[in-house]
Amino acid sequence: MKVVVTGAKGQLGYDVIKRLELNGDEAVGADLPELDITDSQAVEAYIESVRPDAVIHCAAYTAVDAAESEKDLCSAVNESGTRNIALSCEKYGCKLIYISTDYVFSGEGIEEFETDSPKKPCNHYGASKLAGEEAAVLCNRCFIVRISWVFGINGKNFVRTMLRLSETRDELTVVSDQVGSPTYTYDLAILLCDMVKTEKYGVYHATNEGLCTWAEFAAEIMRLAGRKTKIIPVTSAEYKTAAVRPLNSRMSKKSLDDNGFGRLPSWQDALERYIGLLTEC
Repeated sequence: MKVVVTGAKGQLGYDVIKRLELNGDEAVGADLPELDITDSQAVEAYIESVRPDAVIHCAAYTAVDAAESEKDLCSAVNESGTRNIALSCEKYGCKLIYISTDYVFSGEGIEEFETDSPKKPCNHYGASKLAGEEAAVLCNRCFIVRISWVFGINGKNFVRTMLRLSETRDELTVVSDQVGSPTYTYDLAILLCDMVKTEKYGVYHATNEGLCTWAEFAAEIMRLAGRKTKIIPVTSAEYKTAAVRPLNSRMSKKSLDDNGFGRLPSWQDALERYIGLLTEC
Protein backbone atom coordinates (compact mmCIF):
# COMPACT_ATOMS: atom_id res chain seq x y z
CA MET A 1 0.00 0.00 0.00
CA LYS A 2 1.33 3.45 -0.91
CA VAL A 3 0.57 6.07 1.75
CA VAL A 4 1.40 9.78 1.74
CA VAL A 5 2.09 11.14 5.22
CA THR A 6 1.76 14.91 5.54
CA GLY A 7 3.64 16.61 8.33
CA ALA A 8 6.31 13.93 7.93
CA LYS A 9 8.85 15.89 9.97
CA GLY A 10 6.59 16.17 13.01
CA GLN A 11 6.16 13.88 16.01
CA LEU A 12 3.27 11.83 14.65
CA GLY A 13 4.30 11.88 11.00
CA TYR A 14 7.72 10.54 11.91
CA ASP A 15 6.30 7.54 13.77
CA VAL A 16 3.64 6.87 11.13
CA ILE A 17 6.29 6.64 8.42
CA LYS A 18 8.41 4.30 10.53
CA ARG A 19 5.40 2.07 11.21
CA LEU A 20 4.30 1.94 7.57
CA GLU A 21 7.80 0.90 6.53
CA LEU A 22 7.89 -1.74 9.27
CA ASN A 23 4.59 -3.08 7.91
CA GLY A 24 6.09 -3.34 4.43
CA ASP A 25 4.06 -0.47 3.00
CA GLU A 26 5.42 2.35 0.85
CA ALA A 27 5.53 5.56 2.88
CA VAL A 28 5.88 8.88 1.09
CA GLY A 29 6.66 11.74 3.46
CA ALA A 30 5.40 15.22 2.58
CA ASP A 31 6.26 18.40 4.48
CA LEU A 32 7.44 21.94 3.98
CA PRO A 33 9.17 23.14 1.87
CA GLU A 34 8.45 20.29 -0.58
CA LEU A 35 4.68 20.59 -0.20
CA ASP A 36 2.63 23.58 0.99
CA ILE A 37 -0.80 22.18 1.80
CA THR A 38 -2.33 25.67 1.70
CA ASP A 39 -1.61 25.77 -2.06
CA SER A 40 -4.52 23.90 -3.67
CA GLN A 41 -2.85 23.55 -7.06
CA ALA A 42 0.36 22.23 -5.51
CA VAL A 43 -1.59 19.69 -3.46
CA GLU A 44 -3.55 18.41 -6.45
CA ALA A 45 -0.42 18.17 -8.58
CA TYR A 46 1.35 16.28 -5.81
CA ILE A 47 -1.43 13.74 -5.27
CA GLU A 48 -1.83 13.29 -9.02
CA SER A 49 1.88 12.58 -9.43
CA VAL A 50 2.25 10.23 -6.45
CA ARG A 51 -1.14 8.50 -6.81
CA PRO A 52 -1.20 7.07 -3.28
CA ASP A 53 -3.77 4.63 -1.98
CA ALA A 54 -4.23 6.80 1.11
CA VAL A 55 -3.14 9.99 2.85
CA ILE A 56 -2.54 10.12 6.60
CA HIS A 57 -2.85 13.84 7.20
CA CYS A 58 -0.68 14.70 10.20
CA ALA A 59 0.31 18.23 9.10
CA ALA A 60 -1.26 20.94 11.25
CA TYR A 61 -0.79 24.30 12.91
CA THR A 62 -0.55 23.27 16.56
CA ALA A 63 0.74 26.36 18.42
CA VAL A 64 -2.38 26.80 20.53
CA ASP A 65 -1.48 30.11 22.16
CA ALA A 66 0.05 31.65 19.03
CA ALA A 67 -3.10 30.75 17.11
CA GLU A 68 -4.96 33.47 19.01
CA SER A 69 -2.81 36.10 17.27
CA GLU A 70 -2.17 34.17 14.03
CA LYS A 71 -5.74 33.17 13.27
CA ASP A 72 -5.45 33.49 9.49
CA LEU A 73 -2.36 31.31 9.31
CA CYS A 74 -3.83 28.74 11.69
CA SER A 75 -7.04 28.51 9.64
CA ALA A 76 -5.14 28.40 6.35
CA VAL A 77 -3.26 25.31 7.48
CA ASN A 78 -5.89 23.47 9.52
CA GLU A 79 -9.00 24.28 7.48
CA SER A 80 -7.95 25.27 3.94
CA GLY A 81 -5.02 22.88 3.89
CA THR A 82 -7.24 19.99 4.94
CA ARG A 83 -9.84 20.95 2.33
CA ASN A 84 -7.14 20.86 -0.36
CA ILE A 85 -6.01 17.41 0.78
CA ALA A 86 -9.57 16.07 1.01
CA LEU A 87 -10.62 17.32 -2.42
CA SER A 88 -7.54 15.82 -4.04
CA CYS A 89 -8.06 12.52 -2.22
CA GLU A 90 -11.64 12.41 -3.45
CA LYS A 91 -10.62 13.25 -7.01
CA TYR A 92 -7.95 10.57 -7.20
CA GLY A 93 -9.70 7.89 -5.17
CA CYS A 94 -7.52 7.95 -2.04
CA LYS A 95 -8.50 7.17 1.51
CA LEU A 96 -7.92 9.95 4.04
CA ILE A 97 -7.12 9.88 7.75
CA TYR A 98 -7.49 13.34 9.30
CA ILE A 99 -5.92 13.86 12.71
CA SER A 100 -8.11 16.04 14.92
CA THR A 101 -8.25 16.98 18.59
CA ASP A 102 -10.23 17.02 21.82
CA TYR A 103 -10.25 20.82 21.44
CA VAL A 104 -13.28 20.58 19.12
CA PHE A 105 -15.38 20.08 22.28
CA SER A 106 -16.30 22.62 24.95
CA GLY A 107 -14.01 21.17 27.58
CA GLU A 108 -16.79 21.52 30.16
CA GLY A 109 -18.26 18.99 32.58
CA ILE A 110 -16.82 15.69 33.77
CA GLU A 111 -18.40 13.19 31.36
CA GLU A 112 -16.65 11.59 28.42
CA PHE A 113 -17.29 13.23 25.07
CA GLU A 114 -18.73 10.83 22.52
CA THR A 115 -17.69 11.12 18.87
CA ASP A 116 -21.01 12.83 18.07
CA SER A 117 -21.19 15.06 21.17
CA PRO A 118 -21.95 18.75 20.47
CA LYS A 119 -18.95 20.74 19.27
CA LYS A 120 -18.04 24.02 20.98
CA PRO A 121 -14.33 24.88 20.71
CA CYS A 122 -13.03 27.19 23.44
CA ASN A 123 -10.19 28.68 21.38
CA HIS A 124 -9.23 29.40 17.77
CA TYR A 125 -7.04 26.34 17.40
CA GLY A 126 -9.99 24.13 18.29
CA ALA A 127 -12.26 26.03 15.91
CA SER A 128 -9.76 25.60 13.08
CA LYS A 129 -9.48 21.86 13.70
CA LEU A 130 -13.27 21.53 13.76
CA ALA A 131 -13.40 23.36 10.43
CA GLY A 132 -10.78 20.88 9.27
CA GLU A 133 -13.05 17.99 10.24
CA GLU A 134 -15.85 19.53 8.19
CA ALA A 135 -13.47 19.85 5.25
CA ALA A 136 -12.06 16.33 5.62
CA VAL A 137 -15.41 14.68 4.91
CA LEU A 138 -15.33 16.13 1.40
CA CYS A 139 -13.44 12.89 0.87
CA ASN A 140 -16.01 10.12 1.15
CA ARG A 141 -13.46 7.52 2.26
CA CYS A 142 -12.51 9.43 5.37
CA PHE A 143 -11.44 8.59 8.92
CA ILE A 144 -11.34 11.34 11.56
CA VAL A 145 -9.18 10.48 14.57
CA ARG A 146 -9.23 12.81 17.57
CA ILE A 147 -6.23 12.77 19.89
CA SER A 148 -4.89 14.81 22.83
CA TRP A 149 -1.76 15.65 24.86
CA VAL A 150 0.65 14.31 22.25
CA PHE A 151 4.23 13.25 22.89
CA GLY A 152 6.73 11.47 20.65
CA ILE A 153 10.42 11.01 19.99
CA ASN A 154 10.70 13.46 17.10
CA GLY A 155 9.94 16.92 18.44
CA LYS A 156 9.06 19.19 21.32
CA ASN A 157 6.40 18.15 23.81
CA PHE A 158 5.34 18.42 27.45
CA VAL A 159 7.53 15.51 28.58
CA ARG A 160 10.68 16.96 27.09
CA THR A 161 9.84 20.41 28.47
CA MET A 162 9.34 19.07 32.01
CA LEU A 163 12.61 17.13 31.86
CA ARG A 164 14.50 20.15 30.54
CA LEU A 165 13.11 22.48 33.20
CA SER A 166 13.81 19.96 35.94
CA GLU A 167 17.51 20.23 35.21
CA THR A 168 17.64 23.74 36.66
CA ARG A 169 14.58 24.03 38.91
CA ASP A 170 13.68 22.49 42.25
CA GLU A 171 9.97 23.21 41.80
CA LEU A 172 7.62 23.51 38.81
CA THR A 173 4.04 24.84 38.83
CA VAL A 174 1.69 22.75 36.67
CA VAL A 175 -2.07 23.00 36.24
CA SER A 176 -4.10 20.45 38.15
CA ASP A 177 -7.68 21.13 37.03
CA GLN A 178 -7.41 20.04 33.39
CA VAL A 179 -8.13 16.32 32.94
CA GLY A 180 -7.30 14.26 29.88
CA SER A 181 -5.30 11.42 28.39
CA PRO A 182 -1.77 11.62 26.95
CA THR A 183 -1.17 10.16 23.48
CA TYR A 184 2.14 8.49 22.58
CA THR A 185 2.70 8.83 18.84
CA TYR A 186 4.42 5.43 18.64
CA ASP A 187 1.27 3.69 19.91
CA LEU A 188 -1.07 5.87 17.85
CA ALA A 189 0.91 5.17 14.67
CA ILE A 190 0.28 1.44 15.05
CA LEU A 191 -3.47 2.05 15.17
CA LEU A 192 -3.48 4.49 12.24
CA CYS A 193 -1.47 2.16 10.01
CA ASP A 194 -3.89 -0.68 10.77
CA MET A 195 -6.96 1.52 10.36
CA VAL A 196 -5.96 2.85 6.95
CA LYS A 197 -6.10 -0.67 5.51
CA THR A 198 -9.77 -1.04 6.42
CA GLU A 199 -13.01 0.40 5.06
CA LYS A 200 -14.27 1.30 8.54
CA TYR A 201 -14.65 5.02 7.85
CA GLY A 202 -15.94 7.35 10.53
CA VAL A 203 -14.92 9.28 13.64
CA TYR A 204 -12.70 7.84 16.36
CA HIS A 205 -11.09 8.90 19.62
CA ALA A 206 -7.61 7.46 20.11
CA THR A 207 -5.50 8.30 23.15
CA ASN A 208 -3.60 6.12 25.58
CA GLU A 209 -5.82 4.60 28.23
CA GLY A 210 -6.39 6.25 31.60
CA LEU A 211 -6.84 9.82 32.82
CA CYS A 212 -4.67 12.32 34.61
CA THR A 213 -4.20 16.02 35.19
CA TRP A 214 -1.18 17.83 33.76
CA ALA A 215 0.24 18.00 37.30
CA GLU A 216 -0.16 14.23 37.73
CA PHE A 217 1.42 13.69 34.33
CA ALA A 218 4.36 15.87 35.33
CA ALA A 219 4.78 14.06 38.65
CA GLU A 220 4.93 10.71 36.88
CA ILE A 221 7.51 12.09 34.45
CA MET A 222 9.70 13.09 37.38
CA ARG A 223 9.26 9.74 39.11
CA LEU A 224 10.09 7.68 36.04
CA ALA A 225 13.07 9.86 35.14
CA GLY A 226 14.39 9.80 38.71
CA ARG A 227 14.18 13.58 39.06
CA LYS A 228 13.75 15.29 42.43
CA THR A 229 11.91 18.37 41.11
CA LYS A 230 8.70 18.98 43.05
CA ILE A 231 5.48 19.57 41.12
CA ILE A 232 3.32 22.36 42.57
CA PRO A 233 -0.34 22.06 41.48
CA VAL A 234 -2.08 25.29 40.41
CA THR A 235 -5.43 26.12 38.84
CA SER A 236 -5.92 27.23 35.25
CA ALA A 237 -6.98 30.61 36.60
CA GLU A 238 -3.60 30.93 38.31
CA TYR A 239 -1.67 29.82 35.21
CA LYS A 240 -2.69 32.31 32.55
CA THR A 241 -2.26 31.49 28.84
CA ALA A 242 -3.26 33.33 25.68
CA ALA A 243 -5.70 30.60 24.72
CA VAL A 244 -8.34 29.10 26.99
CA ARG A 245 -7.67 25.40 27.61
CA PRO A 246 -10.39 22.75 28.10
CA LEU A 247 -10.80 21.52 31.66
CA ASN A 248 -12.33 18.25 30.47
CA SER A 249 -10.63 16.30 27.67
CA ARG A 250 -12.20 12.93 28.48
CA MET A 251 -13.14 11.13 25.24
CA SER A 252 -15.09 7.90 24.78
CA LYS A 253 -13.40 5.05 22.88
CA LYS A 254 -16.71 3.39 21.99
CA SER A 255 -16.18 3.78 18.24
CA LEU A 256 -12.85 1.94 18.46
CA ASP A 257 -14.53 -0.88 20.36
CA ASP A 258 -17.52 -1.04 18.03
CA ASN A 259 -15.31 -1.35 14.95
CA GLY A 260 -12.92 -3.94 16.35
CA PHE A 261 -9.89 -1.72 16.84
CA GLY A 262 -7.75 -2.32 19.91
CA ARG A 263 -7.29 0.45 22.45
CA LEU A 264 -3.87 1.94 23.09
CA PRO A 265 -1.87 0.90 26.18
CA SER A 266 -2.12 2.90 29.40
CA TRP A 267 -0.50 6.32 29.41
CA GLN A 268 1.74 5.24 32.29
CA ASP A 269 3.05 2.32 30.27
CA ALA A 270 3.55 4.55 27.24
CA LEU A 271 5.38 7.18 29.28
CA GLU A 272 7.70 4.61 30.84
CA ARG A 273 8.65 3.28 27.40
CA TYR A 274 9.12 6.80 26.06
CA ILE A 275 11.37 7.95 28.88
CA GLY A 276 13.37 4.74 28.49
CA LEU A 277 13.84 5.60 24.83
CA LEU A 278 14.92 9.16 25.68
CA THR A 279 17.47 7.76 28.11
CA GLU A 280 18.95 5.61 25.35
CA CYS A 281 19.27 8.54 22.92
